[in-house]
Amino acid sequence: MKITIGQYYPLDSPIHRLDPRMKILLLFLFVLGVFFTKDIFGYIISAVILGITIKISGVPFLFILRGLKGFLFIVLFTVFINMFFIDSGYVIFEYSFFKLTFDGVWFSVQMICRLGFLTAASSVLTFTTSPIQLTHAIERILSPFSKIGLPAHDIAMMMTIAIRFIPTLIEEVEKIKKAQMARGADFDGKGIRKKAKEFIPVLVPLFVSAFRRADELAMAMEARCYRGNVNRTSMYKLKFKKIDYFALTVGSAFIFSIFFIV
Repeated sequence: MKITIGQYYPLDSPIHRLDPRMKILLLFLFVLGVFFTKDIFGYIISAVILGITIKISGVPFLFILRGLKGFLFIVLFTVFINMFFIDSGYVIFEYSFFKLTFDGVWFSVQMICRLGFLTAASSVLTFTTSPIQLTHAIERILSPFSKIGLPAHDIAMMMTIAIRFIPTLIEEVEKIKKAQMARGADFDGKGIRKKAKEFIPVLVPLFVSAFRRADELAMAMEARCYRGNVNRTSMYKLKFKKIDYFALTVGSAFIFSIFFIV
């Protein structure tokens, strides 16, 4: 299982040079547009915008597809639920209590597009933004709420660490599976109950490894005298540039076009 969300692909593309706050805002606008559109032309526009962004970023398209493979089961399960349990509209196929309708198929297609675009756009964000930049961006976005007692820096740090350790934990799962297979474990069983039982020897070492990594990270941060946001300054100051305002204009035009189509 390959999940690419959380990895950073270092390049010097225009997308990499965007302010990380602007990239988070553009991701929010893109997701908002994708989830509001209900027309095929809206999804076509979304696909074109996402494809152009990936091309400009310089990130290999195969990396994005690799990230989508990790969520294939969730997508297929969602499609199955919507396709066979929405019984409104023109009936395409009917057998016993199963009824396949046009509305169910169209809603399933919408869910595939939405989940796929959301995963791909999130991957582009993490591929083009380093963990440090992502932490600064989330902290600056949440900083106005610090006046009411919200620990903006701590929340930003926790979110960034969680995103950063997704690929690490996935690699750990693969290592544990190979180690258990070398000891004779079988992961090719059929049936949900049997598969769940087979993954118990993987989950226990995975939790142990995750807690060990968390403890090592906490000790390393304490050894470097990390004290959260107490008298803490930033080496790099975030500042919007012309390219950021241009990207915001393109993102706003995308949102307006989606609402115009809807």
